[in-house]
Amino acid sequence: MSEPLVIIGNGMAAARLVEELGRQALGRYAVLVVGAEPHLAYNRVLLSSVLAGEMTGAETELKPRSWWEAQGVTLVYGRRAVAIDRDHHEVVLEDGARLPYAKLVLATGSDPIRLPKPGMDLPGVVAFRDHGDVDAMLSAAGPATRAVVIGGGLLGIEAAWGLAATGTRVTLVHLMDRLMERQLDAEAASLLKAALETRGITVLLGADTAAVEGESCVEAVRLTDGRVLPCDIVVSAVGIRPNGTLAREAGLAIGRGVIVDDRMTTSDAAIHAIGECAEHRGTCYGLVEPAYAQAATLARHLAGRPAAYEGTVLATNLKVSGVPVFSAGDFLGAAGDEIVIWRDPGLATYRKLVLRDGALAGAILFGETADAPWYLDLIRSGRPLDRLRDAVIFGPALAEAA
Repeated sequence: MSEPLVIIGNGMAAARLVEELGRQALGRYAVLVVGAEPHLAYNRVLLSSVLAGEMTGAETELKPRSWWEAQGVTLVYGRRAVAIDRDHHEVVLEDGARLPYAKLVLATGSDPIRLPKPGMDLPGVVAFRDHGDVDAMLSAAGPATRAVVIGGGLLGIEAAWGLAATGTRVTLVHLMDRLMERQLDAEAASLLKAALETRGITVLLGADTAAVEGESCVEAVRLTDGRVLPCDIVVSAVGIRPNGTLAREAGLAIGRGVIVDDRMTTSDAAIHAIGECAEHRGTCYGLVEPAYAQAATLARHLAGRPAAYEGTVLATNLKVSGVPVFSAGDFLGAAGDEIVIWRDPGLATYRKLVLRDGALAGAILFGETADAPWYLDLIRSGRPLDRLRDAVIFGPALAEAA
C-alpha cells in the first residue's frame, strides 16, 4: 500500500517536489496537495509579466491539470489547511475535513510584510504576491491612475514596471540609498534606476514612508520628510517573511522559518519543510533555486536514499523590468580582494568581478548576462582561475582561449 503523503502549499516548491517524487519514489506514496489559492501551481516570477499584459494568468501555470492527474496526485485547492494534528497524523482543513498522513511536507511559502504604518489597511493598498494582487492592480491601473510602490527590491521594481506598462503614473519609494541593495552594488543600482526612469517611473531613494492617507480609500502617501505623493493605489512590496504559522501552532521548532536539518526534516521526524517557509542552517531562502534543490534532496530522502542539502550560493539571474541583471556570491568584496570592472556606458552594460585567493568570489553583470552560468559555476566550485585570470572579465569565449 502507498503511504499517504500530504503537501501543504500549491506553489513552485510543491510542484517540483511532486516532479522529483515521480522520478525517485514512484508508487511509494499516495500524494495529496492542499492549496489555499484556487489555482494550479504557477510561476510567481511571471506575475509582473501578467501585470504588464505580456501574458495571461493561465500561461503562468507550471503544469497542466492532466500532468497532475498523470502523477496520481489528488489536488485539494481553494481550501486552507488550518491545523496539524501531530498526535493523530492528520491535517485539518478550514471546512473541518481531516486528511491523514504518514509523511507531511510544509511548502507554505512566505507572506508579504505589511509596513506598520498608519493607513496600510485602507482599501487601495495591495501587496504583490499572488494572482489576486495582480487582479486588484489591473482593475485600478491605467493612464488616469497614480500609483505609489513602496519598496525598491525585486518585487517592488517588478510591480512598478508592470504598472508603468499599463500607462499608470508610477512613483517608486525606497528607504535605502540604492535599488536592490541585496543584489547590486552602487554602480549597477544606478544603471537600474536610470533604466526605470527612462520608462517614466519616478524613483525616490532614501525615502521613508510615514503614512498612507485617505478617508475611505487611498488618497496619498506621506513621507517622513513631509512630502506628500497623491495616489489612487499603493503597492506594498517591502519584503516577505516565512509562513510558519501552522508549524508554530503545531509545536514544531521555529526560528525565522520552520527549522529543518540537511534532509529537510523538522523537529518531528514525520514532517518536512521546503522552500521559503524553511530555515536551514540559520538561513531562509526567498529564491526559487534553493527551493528546487531542497525538493530534490527531500525526494531522495523520502525514497530511502542518502540525501543532504548543504545550502545554496545565492544568485540572482533575472530580467528586471526588461533589463538583464545577474549577481552571485560576495559581489561587494572585502579587504584584500581584487576588484575587476568592465563597463560600456554607450551600451549601459557593466561587469564587476571579485577575486579572492586566486578564485572568483562574486560577480555582478548588468545589461548582458549570457555568461552568468559560467561565472556562477566558477563561484560555486571555488576552483583556481589560473590561466583564466587575465581574461576572466571578458567571459568564457576569450578567457578559455587565452
